[in-house]
Amino acid sequence: MSAATLFALCKEKGLRVATAESCTGGLVAAAITAISGSSAIFTHGFVTYANEAKTEMLGVPEEMLTAHGAVSSEVAAAMASGARARSGANLAVSTTGIAGPDGGSPQKPVGTVWFGLATPTKVTTYHRIFPGNRDEVRQEAVAFALALLQEGGAEI
Repeated sequence: MSAATLFALCKEKGLRVATAESCTGGLVAAAITAISGSSAIFTHGFVTYANEAKTEMLGVPEEMLTAHGAVSSEVAAAMASGARARSGANLAVSTTGIAGPDGGSPQKPVGTVWFGLATPTKVTTYHRIFPGNRDEVRQEAVAFALALLQEGGAEI
């Protein structure tokens, strides 16, 4: 899945997208905005690496972060939902994970990424564990996030 395919789909359907990124640090937004004319489909890119940023910029409740941790289905859903609500976009995707090489645990090993996809009718989360080093995990997460946006756009 490429950003160009997503761009073509969203432009054809008149859809706007936003991103809420933690472990990918803005790479999903960068992939989309690398395309000339991307302002026709892209509204906002929230890079919320710190928990405080997730709360301040996206409205993720502190209690949720404390109870479930930043790398969780609940937080991925809240990030995507918050990005969609704050941007006015039709679709929003979120990424939150552990790219490594440090920070993993038996419950959440390095490579763990949770994704959220917010559409006008629902918020869905996805969990993946990507192999490889930090760069490989982040690039796989970007590709998966772009595919989710395309899937969400196709359903609208």
